[in-house]
Amino acid sequence: MKRIISPSLLSANFGNLQADCEMINASEAAWLHIDVMDGVFVPNISFGFPILEALTKHCQKMLDVHIMIVHPEKYVKRFAQAGAGMLTFHCEAAENPQEVIDLIRAEGIQVGISINPDIPVSMLEPYVDKVDMVLLMSVFAGYGGQKFIEETYERVAELKEIMKRKNANCMIEIDGGVNMQNAAKLFDAGVNVLVAGSAVFNSANPTETIHNMLNV
Repeated sequence: MKRIISPSLLSANFGNLQADCEMINASEAAWLHIDVMDGVFVPNISFGFPILEALTKHCQKMLDVHIMIVHPEKYVKRFAQAGAGMLTFHCEAAENPQEVIDLIRAEGIQVGISINPDIPVSMLEPYVDKVDMVLLMSVFAGYGGQKFIEETYERVAELKEIMKRKNANCMIEIDGGVNMQNAAKLFDAGVNVLVAGSAVFNSANPTETIHNMLNV
């Protein structure tokens, strides 16, 4: 099973993003995770299009863009143009999730769909065979540094059952509270992609931490 680490820019040094991009380039991380928040769907505001466009000049890894915004359908084209390689939207934020999936597909980039911890996994059943990745939030979307919700493992198992029933082969990504203590258990549970923010950027040696997380 393929293992991917997608360090979260939310925990990077905003005073020198170029240096952190160069660290990611030199590391074994395959992706860079970008959290986009609108202050409406979640109680926080983060990056916009200018930051994404600037990152494409310095980051050689795929931009794994997670949009925590209302009306995601309005911004698909702009995120694709800004450099997103994977665009993940929240199922519960979209009036018509299939429409958003189709719009992202039309841009020629990968499609992800996400839900918060209080949304039933069953809500994803109509879409697991239509997307490239499902992102299960293991904290509530909006802020970095939260504690991992242990029920996430049960939700991964439920998602895998749905995928089996639907003959879907999408990747599973986990975001929130991921660290060296739970990385192995998550990979063993069948998770493909781990989003790690503070565990990577706040460590003494981020590239070594990424290597160790991939090889737990």
